[in-house]
Amino acid sequence: MYRIGQSTDIHQLALNKKLILGGISIPSDFGCVAHSDGDVLTHAITEAIIGALGLNDLGYHFSDKDPVNKNRSSLEMLTIINDKMHSIGYEIVNIDSIIIIEKPKLRPYINDIRTSLAQTLNIDKSLVNVKATCAEKLGFIGEGKGIMAQAIVMVRKDES
Repeated sequence: MYRIGQSTDIHQLALNKKLILGGISIPSDFGCVAHSDGDVLTHAITEAIIGALGLNDLGYHFSDKDPVNKNRSSLEMLTIINDKMHSIGYEIVNIDSIIIIEKPKLRPYINDIRTSLAQTLNIDKSLVNVKATCAEKLGFIGEGKGIMAQAIVMVRKDES
């Protein structure tokens, strides 16, 4: 049995904040305003897995009202959901994702981001696709005020 989940995450950008994507720290003057570490890509992927499994949403599992989630690593959240997925008998078929940000350009970091996510999920890197684009100076992302990530994840019942 195959299931698909999708998600979008958006964060405001601010000066002197860290920009973390897929667990990788990206050199930038701007980073995400967030309760956790603000890793929009990992949030989108984690929530897409949650959606594929029909287990509500990211905030249900990691409330921003819970102090334990303050500055929490998004890779840690992904690991928890990955473990939950395996405990109910599912595995990832593939992930397709995109990051939309005006700057910095992300091409030099994509391979490291894919490696980080694949290692966290304990899957082959070929199953994790990450793309990046800009908003062509349109809207809040194009003005450098925000960042967005989207992810689609396919999972299947583990028959082993």
